[in-house]
Amino acid sequence: MSNEPLQARHDSLLKDYQAIQSQGLNLDLTRGKPSTEQLNLSDALDGILQGSYQTRDGTDCRNYGGALGIPEARQFAADYLETRPEQVMVGGNSSLQLMYAYVMNAYYHGVRGAETAWIRERGEGRKIRFLCPSPGYDRHFTVCESLDIEMIPVAMTEAGPDMDEVESLVSSDPLIKGIWCVPKYSNPGGEVYSDEVVERMAKLGRIAGANFRIMWDNAYAAHHLCDQPPRLANLLTLSEQQGTLDNAVVIGSTSKITFAGSGISFLASSEANLKQFASQQTVSTIGPDKVNQLRHVKFLKDMPTLEALMQRHREILEPKFNAVIRELEQGLGDKQVNDQPLGRWTRPEGGYFVLFDTQPGLASRVVELTANAGVKLTPAGATWPYGKDPNNSNIRLAPSFPKVDDITQAMKVFVICVELATLEAALK
Repeated sequence: MSNEPLQARHDSLLKDYQAIQSQGLNLDLTRGKPSTEQLNLSDALDGILQGSYQTRDGTDCRNYGGALGIPEARQFAADYLETRPEQVMVGGNSSLQLMYAYVMNAYYHGVRGAETAWIRERGEGRKIRFLCPSPGYDRHFTVCESLDIEMIPVAMTEAGPDMDEVESLVSSDPLIKGIWCVPKYSNPGGEVYSDEVVERMAKLGRIAGANFRIMWDNAYAAHHLCDQPPRLANLLTLSEQQGTLDNAVVIGSTSKITFAGSGISFLASSEANLKQFASQQTVSTIGPDKVNQLRHVKFLKDMPTLEALMQRHREILEPKFNAVIRELEQGLGDKQVNDQPLGRWTRPEGGYFVLFDTQPGLASRVVELTANAGVKLTPAGATWPYGKDPNNSNIRLAPSFPKVDDITQAMKVFVICVELATLEAALK
């Protein structure tokens, strides 16, 4: 296409964009929060205990103690994570808090006492390092930054992290002490790790340096958007078979199942890991909120009950994801500039995000244009360590919280901004 039709299209879009700016929109697709309608699904949590605070072993949940969680909650979490109750501890409302606490304690206090503290291996110009499959979850990156842990991006494939790259790095550098993973409906790309990837993950402890940990954040294990959800191989089982169970730390929560700010969180690993971590936790707390654990068990009951609840979540979420995909297909699907599509996007089978890729170098400009038109997006680069997307192309779209009509309106603005930014670059 010559510059003349490109310029004409640009000028036409610019008029549309300026008209949108005059509307004073205030729309937000920044974070994967459950909507009010989703939160309403769990309102029965309130008052469900009806004054009965005892667990099946006679523990009064209103009192101190129980660092590993109440028995009923540990059983529920074990069923959810497909393991045994002895390998699970149940915490408070935040899986992120559990992850941060685990990494922080490993860094300063060790995974098996002070002599195993990661910080002891630091030297002049030497930092502890973590592998970060990218694009990935920005809050994982924040944990590393807060502890001055160096982050090493690792390429993502449709099957999960590039395991050739992971194995090469882990086997050659003993200062690499961990890897972040969102193995099912990965944040933000929606990938589900293949059986081969999980099997190779389970073997990493045999080639890694001392005290290596796989931080397996299975945040979206039950968050399906399809009729036949893909299965994820069980890292705990495979690690146990490989003799590497100490290296596996599996995390989950009910944060996007019940109340986002008042759920319960789980951490599963070897019993020795749990014992060590629980002893470290008692420095800062004399036990988690067991009342909340008990009411969650009363409400969620078992896996069939959980699955029925998640189907109701899907009924709310699916039209929102459909609206995103529809607007992308209608607005950008058959358009090209410089013989290249204006963008590529995922069609997730579950989780909370759609990942959009602009042509190289344009993500930050698209985010700027949408912001100036009244649509907030996650900052460009947020899906990469240190906020540095090497191609400046990733944009994470989070449609869970707004209403469908607002998502549709926001996406109409988005597709105009994508085309406008692409034409701007082509005309330079």
